[in-house]
Amino acid sequence: MGIAERKAREREEMRELILDAATRVFIEEGYDKTSIRNIADRIEYSPATIYLYFADKDALLFAIHERGFALLLKAFEPVRQIANPLDKLEELGRIYVSWGMANPEFYDLMFIARAPVNVMEAKSGWDCGMQTFAFLHDVCKECLATGHFPVSMTSIDLAMMTWTGVHGIVSLFVRKRFSGMSQQMQHYIIADCCPPLPIPTDGSVELPDISMRTYNAFIASIRR
Repeated sequence: MGIAERKAREREEMRELILDAATRVFIEEGYDKTSIRNIADRIEYSPATIYLYFADKDALLFAIHERGFALLLKAFEPVRQIANPLDKLEELGRIYVSWGMANPEFYDLMFIARAPVNVMEAKSGWDCGMQTFAFLHDVCKECLATGHFPVSMTSIDLAMMTWTGVHGIVSLFVRKRFSGMSQQMQHYIIADCCPPLPIPTDGSVELPDISMRTYNAFIASIRR
C-alpha cells in the first residue's frame, strides 16, 4: 500500500471514529445539548480535529442520516423479490416499522430530531432520505398500475399516506408515548385486539406487539 492509499484509509478511519462518537453523544445528550467539544472529548482529540472533517454539528448529523438511510435501504432490498405490488407495499411498511422499533435512537436522529437544514440547503436536498422515499414511491406506482387503488389517487398520494402512517406508529413507539398511557388505556388496547393479547401479570404491554398490530390494521384498511 502506497503513502497516498494509507493516508486515505487513515482519514476514512478517523471520519468513522468521529461519526461513531457523534452518534453516541447525540443519542445520550440530545442534539441541542451536544457540542463539538463534547464529541472531541469522547474520542480524546481536539475540536480542531473534528473541524477538519465536518464543518459543524449539522454536517455531522447529515452524515449520520446518510449512514442510517443506507442501512434502511439495505433492509428494504428483499422486497424487490416479491411479485405482487400490494404484497410489496405491505412488506415494505412492515420492514420500516420493525427497523424503526429495532433502532429507536437511530430513527429519532433520522426522522424526529431537528433536521440538518443548512447542510440540506447547501446540498440542494435530502438525497439520502429521498432514496428510501423513491423506493416506496416506485412500489406505489406499481400498485396503481395494477389497479389496486382508485385511479383518482396519485402515486405521491399513496406514498405519503403510507409513509405518514408508518412514521406515526414508529414515532409513538420511539418517543415512548405508548409507555406513557395509563394502565386502563393499555388494557383497552389489549382487549380490543382480535385475537386478544394476553394480559401480563405485571400489567405491562408488549409495545412492539401493539405497534405491529396497529400496522396490520392499517394495511387491512388499505387492502379493502
